[in-house]
Amino acid sequence: MEKNERSTTIPGKEKEVDIINIKGIEDIGYVQPDSILLNSLAPEENTQCQHGLYFQDGERRVDYILTYHIKKPSSSRSNRQSSRFTDNAFTRSLRRGTARLGRPPPPQPRVVPEVASQDHSMDYHEDDKRYRREEFEGNLRDMGLELEKDEDTKTPGVGFVKIHAPWHVLCREAEFMKLKMPTKKVYEVKQCSGVGAKINTLVNKATEPLHPNVEENRAQNVKHLSYAFSREKQHFNPSCCSLFQLLYEEWASYSVFYKYQPIGLVRKYFGEKIGLYFAWLGLYTQMLIPASLVGVIVFLYGCATVDNNIPSMEICHPRNNITMCPLCDRACNYWKLKEACGTARASHLFDNPATVFFSIFMALWAAMFMEHWKRRQMRLNYEWDLTGFEEEEVSDHPRAEYELCVMQKSLKKEHKTQKVLIAYSWVFTIGVTFAIVFGVILYRISITAALHMSNNPTTRSNVRLMVKTTAAIINLVVILILDEVYGAVARWLTVLEVPKTDKSFEERLIFKTFILKFVNAFTPIIYIAFFRGRLVGRPGSYLYVFESYRMEECAHGGCLMELCIQLSITMLGKQLIQNNLFEIGIPKLKKLIRYIKSKRRTFQEEEREKKLQRYETDHFLEPFAGLTPEYMEMIIQFGFVTLFVASFPLAPLFALLNNIIEIRLDAKKFVAELRRPVAARAKDIGIWYNLLRGVAKVAVIINAFVISFTSDFIPRLVYQYMYSPDGSMHGFVNHTMSYFNVSDFQDGKEPMDPHHLGYQVEMCRYKDYREPPWSNTPYVVSKEFWAVLAARLAFVIVFQNVVMLMSDIVDWLIPDIPKDISLQIHKEKILMVELFMKEEQGKMQFIDSMTPCDGKERNNHAPVARSRSIPHTYSHTHANNF
Repeated sequence: MEKNERSTTIPGKEKEVDIINIKGIEDIGYVQPDSILLNSLAPEENTQCQHGLYFQDGERRVDYILTYHIKKPSSSRSNRQSSRFTDNAFTRSLRRGTARLGRPPPPQPRVVPEVASQDHSMDYHEDDKRYRREEFEGNLRDMGLELEKDEDTKTPGVGFVKIHAPWHVLCREAEFMKLKMPTKKVYEVKQCSGVGAKINTLVNKATEPLHPNVEENRAQNVKHLSYAFSREKQHFNPSCCSLFQLLYEEWASYSVFYKYQPIGLVRKYFGEKIGLYFAWLGLYTQMLIPASLVGVIVFLYGCATVDNNIPSMEICHPRNNITMCPLCDRACNYWKLKEACGTARASHLFDNPATVFFSIFMALWAAMFMEHWKRRQMRLNYEWDLTGFEEEEVSDHPRAEYELCVMQKSLKKEHKTQKVLIAYSWVFTIGVTFAIVFGVILYRISITAALHMSNNPTTRSNVRLMVKTTAAIINLVVILILDEVYGAVARWLTVLEVPKTDKSFEERLIFKTFILKFVNAFTPIIYIAFFRGRLVGRPGSYLYVFESYRMEECAHGGCLMELCIQLSITMLGKQLIQNNLFEIGIPKLKKLIRYIKSKRRTFQEEEREKKLQRYETDHFLEPFAGLTPEYMEMIIQFGFVTLFVASFPLAPLFALLNNIIEIRLDAKKFVAELRRPVAARAKDIGIWYNLLRGVAKVAVIINAFVISFTSDFIPRLVYQYMYSPDGSMHGFVNHTMSYFNVSDFQDGKEPMDPHHLGYQVEMCRYKDYREPPWSNTPYVVSKEFWAVLAARLAFVIVFQNVVMLMSDIVDWLIPDIPKDISLQIHKEKILMVELFMKEEQGKMQFIDSMTPCDGKERNNHAPVARSRSIPHTYSHTHANNF
C-alpha cells in the first residue's frame, strides 16, 4: 500500500473539492480507476442527474466517490476482522491525522482463531477485502468525513461510497497544508506607464476578441493579499459560478479555437498540475505562429527561386546527355541524368540558402520559447499563490514496493539479477528498433530491383517515388505499434528497478518512455539523414548485405528530399492517427463497450429507460491515465519541429495546425470523456522542462550535420569559391560526378540490357569525388573530396558554437522573473509584514485594556508589544490560548 496524497481545495460555496487521492486502493477491494470525483456532464445531461449530487438528505453535497465490486459475502463475515490493513502506510497517516485532532487511534482488530479456521473453505480473498474496506471507511469517518453507501444502483455488480467533506474539515486540512488563500486585504496593482503602457493598451485592444468571455480575463487594478489559510483570518470568499458550464462553452468547444484558454478556470476545476500543462501547451502553440510564418516564407523562397537554380537547370536541360551508372545490379539499366529533373527541382524547395537561416532562427526560437515559458510559469505561480510552495513531502515517502523489497532477505541478490535483466532488456528493445529499420532497408533494396524489372514504363519511371512513399508508410505503422509496446516495456523496467519514492518512479518512467519512443520515432529518419548513400561503395566495388543486397543510393539531388518525405509522413501520421483519432475514438469505444456490457448482464428492458445518477454515469467514463501521454506526444512533436527543421521548414506549420485542434480535443476529453482527475498541486512541469532543453541542445548539433552532410549546401559553396572559373554555379553538376569504365564491372553485376539507351555505353557517371579510370590512381577519392569534407567539419563546428552562443545570450538577456511580478512580490511581503504588525498591535492594545493599570503588569507585556511578528513565525496557538 502506498502513501496517500491529501489535496484539499476550497474554491467557494460549491465546495467542489478533492478529498483524498488513494493509491494502491485496489488492495482493499476498491477499483482505483473508479475512485473518482463527480465529473460534470454536458449541459443537456446535467439536469438529468441532479439527484445524484447529494446525499439522501438532499443537503450534503457529494464531493468524492469510491466504487467497488459487489461480491456475495460469506456467512461468517460478522465474526472476523482483518489486521493487515492497519499496518500499512495509509493507516499510519490516518492515525497521525486523528492524533492531530486529539482523538485516540482506532482500535486494533482482533483475530478470532475459531472463526478464522472456519473461513478456510470460503473465498478468503474477497471476504478479506470487504472487511479491510470497512476498516478503511471507519478511518475516513475518524478523519471527520461523512460517508453514505449505495449498493442498490442500476449498475450491476458495482457499489458506491459517497463522501462528503464538511466545511470544518476542509478548513482544518487547508490550514494544515498551508494553502494560500486570498484575504480581504487588497492593494492597488501599479500599472506601467510610458511607451510600454501605450503599446500594451493597443495590444490588449487588438486581442480583446481572442480572450474567452470569463471574469478572470478582465483587467483588475486591485489584488487581494494572499496568505496561508487560517480559520482566524478573514479570507476572501469569491463568488462561485458553474465552472463546468464556462469550461464547456469557452474552452472545450471547437468554435472557440481562435481564443486564448481560460487557464485560471482550468486550474480551479482540475488543479495546478493540469492547469500548467494546458498553459504550457497554449504558449507552445502561440510560439509556433512566428516559426510557421518564417517556415512558409523559406518554402516560398525555394518555390520562387527554383527556376533560377543553376544546378537544377543543368540537370533538366534538354541537351543534357550525361549517362548515369545503373542504380541496381542486373535489373537496372543505364539512364540519363535529365530523368532526375523532377527530383532535383523538388530538392531545391528544401535545400537552398534560406534553410541555413531557418535553422539558426529555429535554434534561437527554441531558446526564446524556453525563456518565455519560465517567465510565464513564474507569473502563474504568482497569480495562483504558489510562490512559496514547495513540493509535497508525500511524494518523498517510500513506496510500498520499495518497503517490501527492503523487508526481503534476498534483496541484494535480486537487485543484482534485476540489473542484469534491465541491461539485457535495454539492449533487446533498442536492437528491435534497429532490426526493423534494417528490415525496411532490405525492403527498399529488393522492391527497387523488382520494380525495375517491370514491363510497365510508368512503373519503371516512378520507382523511387513509390519505394520512398511505401517505405515511409511501413515505418509509420511500425512506429505506431512499437510506441504502445515500448510504453509497457518502460513501465516494466521501472517496476523492476523498485524506485524508492513515487516522484522517483514517475521521473524514471518518463525518462525511459521518452528514450524508447524517441529512438523509435527518429531512428529511420537518422538513417536516411546520415547513413544512407554513404555506405554504398562505387561501381565495380559496391557494398553488399548478405552478399546479394546492394546498399541503396541517394538520388542525384541528395537524400534531403527523401528525408523530407520520411519526416513529413511520420510527423503527420503520428499527429493524425495517434494523437487525434486514437484520442477521440478509443475513449468513446471503451465507454460504449463498458456501457453495453453493463446493460447486457442483468438490465431489463424497462430498466434501460431509467436515468442513471451522476456517479453511475461517471462510472462509464474513461479513467484518467495521467499527463504523461499528453506531454510525451508534444515532446516528440517538438523534436520533429526542431531536430530536422533544415530539411522540412513546413514542420512548424503542421505542428501549429495540429495543436490548435489538440488543445480543444484535450479540453473536450478532460471535460466530457474522462473521469474528473484528482487535483494535484505543482509549481512547474517537472522533468519535462529538462527534456525540452535537451532536445533543443541536440537540435543545434543535428541541424548542423544535416546542412553540412545531407544537403549540397557546403559542396556548392566549395565549388563556387574554390573551383568555379567564373565564381558562378555553372559546371557544378559535372564537378560532383566521377567517371566509371563499364568494363570494370564485376562478373554478373553488369546490366542485362546494355543497349537499353540505343547505343553501346563505355563510360557512365556516378555522384562522388573520385579519380577517373585513366588516372594513375583510378577510383581513389580525389583532393576535392577532402576539401569538401574539411569544409563540412568546419561548418559543423562554427555553426554549433555560434548558435549555442547566441542561445546563451538570449538566455542571459531575458530575465526568468518578469519585472512587474518581482515588484509585486516584494510589495506583498511589505504589506504582509505591515498587516501582521497592525494585528499584533491591536492584540496588545486589547491585552492592555483587559489587564490592571499596574506598572508591573505593563512591564511584563512591554517586550511582547515590541516584538516583531512576521508571517512564517506567527503563532496561531498563542491566539487560541488567549
